[in-house]
Amino acid sequence: MKINIKKEKIVMSITIGIACFALMLVMFMQFKVVQETNITQIENMRESELRKELSEWKEKYEQLVAKYDEVAAKILEYRNESESDEATTRLLESELEQLKIALGKTDVEGEGIEIVLEDKAGTKLSDDLEVYRIDEEDLLVIVNELFGAGAEAISINNQRIVAMSDITTIGDIFLRINGEKVVSPYVIRAIGNQTYLESAVFGKGGHVDELKELGHNATINKSKRIKIQKYSGEISTKYIN
Repeated sequence: MKINIKKEKIVMSITIGIACFALMLVMFMQFKVVQETNITQIENMRESELRKELSEWKEKYEQLVAKYDEVAAKILEYRNESESDEATTRLLESELEQLKIALGKTDVEGEGIEIVLEDKAGTKLSDDLEVYRIDEEDLLVIVNELFGAGAEAISINNQRIVAMSDITTIGDIFLRINGEKVVSPYVIRAIGNQTYLESAVFGKGGHVDELKELGHNATINKSKRIKIQKYSGEISTKYIN
């Protein structure tokens, strides 16, 4: 009888692991190959289309949140059982750690790029041409370009960008990300293939390159040790059963 119970736990944990992996695979498949990224299409997106895109990410993110809660509950249940199988617990804890990474709930480090954007709004390029400020739509386009080029994690001024993140313009002075005020210079960090990430934003049609041409300062640094902090906000859902 005890052997059958342990077998059922192992089968259940493997099933949960497969489900978690499938959700993570769906989330990142669309961002994997830079050659398939249509930079011109991203560039021409209206704000409403960008928000629709982020809404689709949010739906996938909420699915991961639900799975995260399910695995966490299973770990607690097994820990409270006096005869809990240690191998099963370790397997579930490993799955939980992978989900935390996908949800942005843990600090990460890896190969990537760092972009520094200095807003030069108000600078006179000529008597009839003035540089306009960098706004929320500019950052949304850049985030989309980086995710489209395979970025596995992104932050702006140390604010982790996840599906729950909000990027909004406040007055004429600053932006707000994850509820926190951010001002120029905007330091954007992304973990992923350096060549793909750079070409997505600095290559022909890349939005960072366009901002530079409009008069803003923009620099890029490549590194094997880009560090991105975890998402500090609360993860909550209203409509998932």
